[in-house]
Amino acid sequence: VILEVIEEEVKRMLQLTIPEIILRLVLAMVMGGAIGFERQYKNRPAGMSTHILVCMGAAIIALIQSQIAINALKDALANPALTGVIRSDQARLIAQVVSGIGFLGAGTIIVTKQSVTGLTTAASLWTVAGLGIAVGMGYYTIALTSFIGVLFALTIVKRIIHVPTIKKLEIRYQHKQETKEFINQYFEEKHIEIYDVNFNVSWVDDTKIYTNIYTIDLPKGLTYADVIEDLSVSNNVTKLRLINV
Repeated sequence: VILEVIEEEVKRMLQLTIPEIILRLVLAMVMGGAIGFERQYKNRPAGMSTHILVCMGAAIIALIQSQIAINALKDALANPALTGVIRSDQARLIAQVVSGIGFLGAGTIIVTKQSVTGLTTAASLWTVAGLGIAVGMGYYTIALTSFIGVLFALTIVKRIIHVPTIKKLEIRYQHKQETKEFINQYFEEKHIEIYDVNFNVSWVDDTKIYTNIYTIDLPKGLTYADVIEDLSVSNNVTKLRLINV
């Protein structure tokens, strides 16, 4: 009798109830949506809807895998003689999610001659797939802790840690003395560190055109977009272009 009671209790525990399934899917939707909102707010290729679908899709796959494992255990309990025959690999479907999401992430990466963009979005898609798997499998502690860590990495780390990014800024201008003083004064006021400068002079329609390529590092709080916008106010500057080191 005791064994029968224990067996019934195990069978009761080995089931995914509708409230439990709804909880896991809603949690996956909230987590994916929060991370996707941050990406969409920054106008990245994959936004809130994409992250929600990836996270919920991974959770659904994990739920299916969990249900397969539960059914296998129930069959083993119901037919002890078949215990050695009935098998369930908990990681088989999940492994396909981990590898398959790479194709979706690769579609967000844009490579040009000057830069590579979309890497963070590709990584966030891969990460929300992992969160979806954790939620779908019912590992709430892992999912919630990881979710907080992901949001911290996307929103707060850059505000705390400043990583110097050295780039080359090409400035093409005319009227050498006047414009050069304007550029040097701007760099000094904004505390922009200059590592190197390359000079070039050419003639265009009987006008001397000067091209300076500055290797610079910006202080915290200043972006290259701000620098280009500020320098472009000079009528003597004819071209501004960033060159990755």
